[in-house]
Amino acid sequence: MELPADGDRTGASDRPGGQHPADFAVTGGYVVPVEGEPVDGGTVVVSGGKIAAVTGPGAALPPGLPVVDASGKWVLPGLVDAHTHLGAREEGEGWAGHDTNELTGPVQAHVRVIDAINPADEGFRDAIAGGVLTVGITPGSGNPIGGQTVAVHCWGRTVDDMVLRSPAGMKSALGENPKRSPGERRVNPSSRLGTAAAIRAALVDAVSYLEKAAPPRDLRHEALGRVLRREIPWRQHCHRADDIATAMRLAAEFGYDLVIDHGTEAYLIADKIAAAGIPVVTGPLITARSKVELRNRTMANPGLLAAAGVTVAIATDHPVVPVHLLIVQAALAVREGLDRAEALRAVTLTPARVMRVDDRTGSLAPGKDADITVWSGDPFDVMSRVEAAYVGGREVYRYEYAARSGVFASLQPPFPR
Repeated sequence: MELPADGDRTGASDRPGGQHPADFAVTGGYVVPVEGEPVDGGTVVVSGGKIAAVTGPGAALPPGLPVVDASGKWVLPGLVDAHTHLGAREEGEGWAGHDTNELTGPVQAHVRVIDAINPADEGFRDAIAGGVLTVGITPGSGNPIGGQTVAVHCWGRTVDDMVLRSPAGMKSALGENPKRSPGERRVNPSSRLGTAAAIRAALVDAVSYLEKAAPPRDLRHEALGRVLRREIPWRQHCHRADDIATAMRLAAEFGYDLVIDHGTEAYLIADKIAAAGIPVVTGPLITARSKVELRNRTMANPGLLAAAGVTVAIATDHPVVPVHLLIVQAALAVREGLDRAEALRAVTLTPARVMRVDDRTGSLAPGKDADITVWSGDPFDVMSRVEAAYVGGREVYRYEYAARSGVFASLQPPFPR
């Protein structure tokens, strides 16, 4: 594939870090917009970092517009993973890079994972090389209420440069993790009923806080107020069917927008989840039965849920499954019964909708950010690779076959001479 010369696409004026993206067109590829039918030999026009048009073969282009020739390639939106711990549980850092759980008390609604993210985490580059350009980053599952999530692009010098939506949700956990994490310190409840009671008590307190005319500031209550006002979704970590039922019971009591995260046994009560209109962010899929509540795991879960009418997204829970294997998980779900088009939505548009950033990303549509991946072939084929990636219209990655290695754009602005 011929890419524009460095002076056109990756020169100092086009690099990330506050510089302006270039205008260009990706032409001749098999364009899969996700929203709409694929276009063989299609064209994606980018202007000002946004998608300006998605057209068929032979589209007229403005004179002098740089062109990326994607003939024989597949052109897709950047993949989206709604549940990761990128930057907050860093690659190869050990305890020093583990900042996902604040285990000093059961209710940590006021903590923000954005304050723990290191954009230099190598995992972000792995994500881009695997076609994942947008991720949801969540606190861990060590607390009944773990804190505020964020949706980010995978490219930027600081996390503030990367943010699409903050907060993008409130993390909560049911099941084994919150009752076992503190262990000997016993700052958390020690049982499932205690975990549910801690969540309920916190939400009742937040309701009372919101009813006051001019209450003193309380960061926990303010954060939970956003959930109760349905400004952000409640991201509920749960695996077992009974824990999923508890999550649904609590959501019905307090009226917030529930998202089931993991949902390992969700297929056992898929009809109830579908009837309630609750989306499931399922995964990680490529894992062993490492704890009791995973004993009924199956790769068929996404397909069974979708067949029952449940809205399904697929996630890696990086670093549990490396983020660049997101598309591999989707392909395996197709093998086990998930419709192919549904699988692609499960790693693009659906997770973007879960995080409420589908106005920015998740499909190739006019007005959205130009988050584009160019693949050597069908992305569900394990032999295909990402050859180029664009975030907001900036080329941030290309694969160099001669070097058998990916090359990333510089994040640093040019220094004055």
